[in-house]
Amino acid sequence: MPENSNTFSSLTAWRRRVLARAVHRGWRWVQERGAVTAQTPGPLRFRRIGTGTRLAFPQGTVFGEPWIELGDHCIIGEQVTLTAGMMPDLDLGPDPILTLGDGVVLGRGSHVIADTTVTIGSDTYCGPYVYITSTNHSYDDPHTPVGKQWPRAEPVEIGPGCWLGTGAVILPGARIGRNVVVAAGAVVRGEVPDHAVVAGAPAKVVRRWDAEEGWQPPLRTPAPVPLPDGITPEALRALAALEPDEG
Repeated sequence: MPENSNTFSSLTAWRRRVLARAVHRGWRWVQERGAVTAQTPGPLRFRRIGTGTRLAFPQGTVFGEPWIELGDHCIIGEQVTLTAGMMPDLDLGPDPILTLGDGVVLGRGSHVIADTTVTIGSDTYCGPYVYITSTNHSYDDPHTPVGKQWPRAEPVEIGPGCWLGTGAVILPGARIGRNVVVAAGAVVRGEVPDHAVVAGAPAKVVRRWDAEEGWQPPLRTPAPVPLPDGITPEALRALAALEPDEG
Protein backbone atom coordinates (compact mmCIF):
# COMPACT_ATOMS: atom_id res chain seq x y z
CA MET A 1 0.00 0.00 0.00
CA PRO A 2 2.74 2.55 0.82
CA GLU A 3 4.47 1.64 -2.47
CA ASN A 4 1.29 2.31 -4.46
CA SER A 5 0.82 5.58 -2.61
CA ASN A 6 4.36 6.69 -3.50
CA THR A 7 3.82 5.76 -7.14
CA PHE A 8 0.56 7.71 -7.25
CA SER A 9 2.22 10.75 -5.63
CA SER A 10 5.11 10.63 -8.11
CA LEU A 11 2.68 10.40 -11.05
CA THR A 12 0.65 13.34 -9.70
CA ALA A 13 3.78 15.46 -9.25
CA TRP A 14 4.92 14.60 -12.80
CA ARG A 15 1.53 15.61 -14.21
CA ARG A 16 1.66 18.91 -12.34
CA ARG A 17 5.14 19.67 -13.69
CA VAL A 18 4.03 18.88 -17.24
CA LEU A 19 0.92 21.03 -16.83
CA ALA A 20 2.91 23.91 -15.35
CA ARG A 21 5.39 23.83 -18.24
CA ALA A 22 2.53 23.75 -20.75
CA VAL A 23 0.81 26.72 -19.07
CA HIS A 24 4.01 28.78 -19.08
CA ARG A 25 4.73 27.91 -22.72
CA GLY A 26 1.18 28.82 -23.63
CA TRP A 27 1.36 32.13 -21.78
CA ARG A 28 4.63 33.03 -23.51
CA TRP A 29 2.96 32.24 -26.85
CA VAL A 30 0.00 34.48 -25.96
CA GLN A 31 2.32 37.30 -24.85
CA GLU A 32 4.24 37.10 -28.11
CA ARG A 33 1.14 37.02 -30.30
CA GLY A 34 -0.65 39.69 -28.27
CA ALA A 35 2.16 42.27 -28.39
CA VAL A 36 1.44 45.36 -30.49
CA THR A 37 3.97 46.57 -33.06
CA ALA A 38 3.85 48.50 -36.31
CA GLN A 39 3.62 45.18 -38.16
CA THR A 40 1.06 43.65 -35.77
CA PRO A 41 -1.11 46.51 -34.47
CA GLY A 42 -4.06 44.28 -33.58
CA PRO A 43 -7.17 46.43 -32.99
CA LEU A 44 -5.15 49.56 -32.17
CA ARG A 45 -4.74 52.24 -34.85
CA PHE A 46 -2.19 54.73 -33.60
CA ARG A 47 -1.49 57.95 -35.44
CA ARG A 48 2.07 56.64 -35.62
CA ILE A 49 3.89 53.66 -34.16
CA GLY A 50 7.59 53.72 -34.92
CA THR A 51 10.00 51.04 -36.05
CA GLY A 52 10.96 48.67 -33.25
CA THR A 53 8.31 49.95 -30.85
CA ARG A 54 6.47 47.28 -28.88
CA LEU A 55 3.53 47.30 -26.49
CA ALA A 56 3.73 44.24 -24.27
CA PHE A 57 0.70 42.02 -23.75
CA PRO A 58 -1.59 42.39 -21.89
CA GLN A 59 -2.04 46.08 -22.65
CA GLY A 60 -3.80 48.44 -20.27
CA THR A 61 -6.59 50.80 -21.28
CA VAL A 62 -5.82 52.40 -24.65
CA PHE A 63 -8.07 54.82 -26.50
CA GLY A 64 -7.79 57.89 -28.69
CA GLU A 65 -5.05 56.15 -30.72
CA PRO A 66 -5.51 58.44 -33.77
CA TRP A 67 -4.10 61.23 -31.59
CA ILE A 68 -1.23 59.19 -30.11
CA GLU A 69 2.23 59.13 -31.70
CA LEU A 70 4.83 56.59 -30.56
CA GLY A 71 8.42 57.09 -31.72
CA ASP A 72 10.91 54.44 -32.79
CA HIS A 73 12.19 51.72 -30.45
CA CYS A 74 9.85 52.51 -27.55
CA ILE A 75 9.19 49.85 -24.91
CA ILE A 76 5.72 49.92 -23.39
CA GLY A 77 5.38 47.45 -20.51
CA GLU A 78 2.43 45.29 -19.52
CA GLN A 79 -0.79 46.92 -18.33
CA VAL A 80 0.28 50.43 -19.40
CA THR A 81 -2.59 52.88 -19.96
CA LEU A 82 -2.33 55.32 -22.87
CA THR A 83 -5.29 57.62 -23.48
CA ALA A 84 -5.95 60.74 -25.53
CA GLY A 85 -9.11 62.67 -24.70
CA MET A 86 -11.49 62.31 -21.79
CA MET A 87 -13.26 59.31 -23.31
CA PRO A 88 -13.19 57.17 -26.46
CA ASP A 89 -14.59 58.25 -29.81
CA LEU A 90 -14.06 61.99 -29.41
CA ASP A 91 -12.82 64.16 -32.28
CA LEU A 92 -9.72 65.85 -30.87
CA GLY A 93 -8.78 67.86 -33.95
CA PRO A 94 -5.93 67.63 -36.45
CA ASP A 95 -2.92 67.56 -34.10
CA PRO A 96 -1.49 64.81 -31.91
CA ILE A 97 -2.39 64.91 -28.21
CA LEU A 98 0.05 62.36 -26.77
CA THR A 99 3.56 62.12 -28.21
CA LEU A 100 6.37 59.79 -27.17
CA GLY A 101 9.82 60.41 -28.64
CA ASP A 102 12.22 57.71 -29.79
CA GLY A 103 13.42 55.19 -27.24
CA VAL A 104 10.90 56.01 -24.50
CA VAL A 105 10.36 53.29 -21.89
CA LEU A 106 7.15 53.07 -19.86
CA GLY A 107 7.35 50.55 -17.04
CA ARG A 108 4.69 48.04 -16.13
CA GLY A 109 1.43 49.49 -14.85
CA SER A 110 2.23 53.09 -15.79
CA HIS A 111 -0.49 55.52 -16.87
CA VAL A 112 -0.25 58.40 -19.34
CA ILE A 113 -3.53 60.34 -19.40
CA ALA A 114 -3.60 63.08 -22.05
CA ASP A 115 -6.79 65.12 -22.09
CA THR A 116 -4.65 67.90 -23.52
CA THR A 117 -1.12 67.69 -24.94
CA VAL A 118 1.43 65.48 -23.23
CA THR A 119 4.93 65.20 -24.70
CA ILE A 120 7.60 62.79 -23.46
CA GLY A 121 11.07 63.41 -24.89
CA SER A 122 13.31 60.80 -26.48
CA ASP A 123 15.21 58.32 -24.28
CA THR A 124 13.13 59.08 -21.20
CA TYR A 125 12.77 56.01 -19.01
CA CYS A 126 9.91 55.49 -16.56
CA GLY A 127 9.93 52.86 -13.83
CA PRO A 128 6.83 50.82 -12.96
CA TYR A 129 3.57 52.51 -11.97
CA VAL A 130 4.49 56.04 -13.05
CA TYR A 131 1.44 58.30 -13.44
CA ILE A 132 1.52 61.19 -15.92
CA THR A 133 -1.62 63.25 -16.39
CA SER A 134 -2.64 66.52 -17.99
CA THR A 135 -5.91 66.63 -16.01
CA ASN A 136 -6.78 66.97 -12.34
CA HIS A 137 -9.99 67.22 -10.37
CA SER A 138 -11.14 70.65 -9.23
CA TYR A 139 -12.81 71.35 -5.90
CA ASP A 140 -13.87 74.99 -6.24
CA ASP A 141 -17.45 74.31 -5.21
CA PRO A 142 -17.54 73.00 -1.61
CA HIS A 143 -21.10 71.74 -2.04
CA THR A 144 -20.58 69.54 -5.12
CA PRO A 145 -18.78 66.19 -5.01
CA VAL A 146 -15.23 66.62 -6.30
CA GLY A 147 -15.68 63.89 -8.89
CA LYS A 148 -18.63 65.77 -10.42
CA GLN A 149 -16.83 69.09 -10.83
CA TRP A 150 -15.32 70.02 -14.19
CA PRO A 151 -11.61 69.12 -14.17
CA ARG A 152 -8.67 71.38 -14.98
CA ALA A 153 -6.32 70.48 -17.84
CA GLU A 154 -2.85 71.84 -18.61
CA PRO A 155 -0.18 70.56 -21.03
CA VAL A 156 2.65 68.41 -19.71
CA GLU A 157 6.15 68.39 -21.18
CA ILE A 158 8.91 66.00 -20.16
CA GLY A 159 12.29 66.64 -21.73
CA PRO A 160 14.61 64.05 -23.30
CA GLY A 161 16.88 61.79 -21.33
CA CYS A 162 14.93 61.81 -18.06
CA TRP A 163 14.50 59.05 -15.50
CA LEU A 164 11.21 58.82 -13.59
CA GLY A 165 11.40 56.46 -10.64
CA THR A 166 8.78 53.96 -9.54
CA GLY A 167 5.49 55.52 -8.54
CA ALA A 168 6.37 59.07 -9.60
CA VAL A 169 3.38 61.33 -10.32
CA ILE A 170 3.58 64.09 -12.92
CA LEU A 171 0.73 66.58 -12.55
CA PRO A 172 -0.92 68.92 -15.07
CA GLY A 173 1.22 71.86 -16.12
CA ALA A 174 4.53 70.18 -15.26
CA ARG A 175 7.45 71.12 -17.49
CA ILE A 176 10.45 68.92 -16.81
CA GLY A 177 13.77 69.79 -18.40
CA ARG A 178 16.46 67.65 -19.98
CA ASN A 179 18.19 64.74 -18.19
CA VAL A 180 16.17 65.15 -15.01
CA VAL A 181 15.91 62.46 -12.33
CA VAL A 182 12.54 62.24 -10.59
CA ALA A 183 12.84 60.18 -7.41
CA ALA A 184 10.51 57.28 -6.72
CA GLY A 185 7.21 58.45 -5.31
CA ALA A 186 7.83 62.12 -6.10
CA VAL A 187 4.87 64.33 -7.04
CA VAL A 188 5.94 66.91 -9.64
CA ARG A 189 4.17 70.10 -10.61
CA GLY A 190 5.47 73.30 -12.19
CA GLU A 191 8.88 73.70 -13.84
CA VAL A 192 11.97 71.58 -13.24
CA PRO A 193 15.28 72.83 -14.69
CA ASP A 194 17.65 70.77 -16.84
CA HIS A 195 20.09 68.39 -15.14
CA ALA A 196 18.37 68.31 -11.78
CA VAL A 197 17.24 65.70 -9.26
CA VAL A 198 13.85 66.22 -7.64
CA ALA A 199 12.28 64.32 -4.75
CA GLY A 200 9.37 64.56 -2.35
CA ALA A 201 5.69 65.48 -2.43
CA PRO A 202 5.53 68.14 -3.65
CA ALA A 203 8.84 67.54 -5.42
CA LYS A 204 11.73 69.91 -4.76
CA VAL A 205 15.17 70.15 -6.38
CA VAL A 206 17.64 68.29 -4.18
CA ARG A 207 20.65 68.29 -6.53
CA ARG A 208 21.70 70.23 -9.64
CA TRP A 209 24.53 70.18 -12.16
CA ASP A 210 26.75 73.23 -12.34
CA ALA A 211 29.06 73.62 -15.34
CA GLU A 212 31.96 74.80 -13.15
CA GLU A 213 31.43 72.88 -9.90
CA GLY A 214 29.70 69.74 -11.13
CA TRP A 215 26.92 68.19 -9.09
CA GLN A 216 25.86 70.18 -6.07
CA PRO A 217 25.65 68.77 -3.47
CA PRO A 218 28.43 66.44 -4.65
CA LEU A 219 27.59 62.85 -5.50
CA ARG A 220 28.36 60.40 -2.71
CA THR A 221 29.26 57.46 -4.97
CA PRO A 222 31.82 57.19 -7.77
CA ALA A 223 30.63 57.17 -11.35
CA PRO A 224 30.03 53.64 -12.72
CA VAL A 225 32.63 52.25 -15.09
CA PRO A 226 31.07 51.85 -18.57
CA LEU A 227 31.35 48.60 -20.50
CA PRO A 228 34.17 48.55 -23.06
CA ASP A 229 33.20 49.23 -26.65
CA GLY A 230 32.39 46.13 -28.67
CA ILE A 231 31.52 43.85 -25.79
CA THR A 232 28.92 41.25 -26.79
CA PRO A 233 26.13 39.52 -24.83
CA GLU A 234 28.13 36.29 -25.15
CA ALA A 235 31.14 37.94 -23.52
CA LEU A 236 28.98 39.23 -20.66
CA ARG A 237 27.57 35.76 -20.07
CA ALA A 238 31.08 34.32 -20.05
CA LEU A 239 32.20 36.91 -17.47
CA ALA A 240 29.19 36.18 -15.30
CA ALA A 241 30.03 32.46 -15.37
CA LEU A 242 33.58 32.99 -14.08
CA GLU A 243 34.12 32.03 -10.47
CA PRO A 244 36.10 34.44 -8.27
CA ASP A 245 39.70 33.55 -7.62
CA GLU A 246 40.24 31.68 -4.39
CA GLY A 247 42.75 33.42 -2.16
